[in-house]
Amino acid sequence: MSYEIAVCYGRPDDPAAFDDYYVASHIPLAIAVPGLAGFSWSKCTSLDGGEPPYYAIAHLAFETEAALREALSSPEMKAAGRDVRNFATGGVTMYTEQIQSRGKL
Repeated sequence: MSYEIAVCYGRPDDPAAFDDYYVASHIPLAIAVPGLAGFSWSKCTSLDGGEPPYYAIAHLAFETEAALREALSSPEMKAAGRDVRNFATGGVTMYTEQIQSRGKL
């Protein structure tokens, strides 16, 4: 079983500025978090052609719950959290996930 932090970003005022800042400045902060086993981010589109609730979603993966908890209290995670206000003009929702299953069906 693995654990993840999901960071869901609302549509920013300036998507191009969000993308540039996110890639150049925020991702380096996020991948410095101790215990991180994997990182991904994606931009969202809606299957029905409407506006999706999120512009982008990032996943920070950890192998154990202990690693996740340690990461949440780390100075690196605090720095990444403080940085969010520098680019996430569309708001942000964060939560943790306990992955129940992964793999091909």
